[in-house]
Amino acid sequence: MNSHYTIIIQWSDEDECFVVSLPEWGEFCHTHGDTYEEALKNAQEVLEMLIESSLEDGQPLPEPQTLGKPLKVA
Repeated sequence: MNSHYTIIIQWSDEDECFVVSLPEWGEFCHTHGDTYEEALKNAQEVLEMLIESSLEDGQPLPEPQTLGKPLKVA
């Protein structure tokens, strides 16, 4: 599934893993991985589930953030 949503991957000393934020989906939408690659794979899987779930429920998808365009969070 091709999407243009933001994936932020950062190392967490506290959690000792890479923590992923998906900002268009809200401040509490996170996943993680022991490696950068695993964190990215998990993020892509979560995004697919979020998109599919929203579409199935008839909910609008959040507007993707693009370079130079500020993020709008509902």
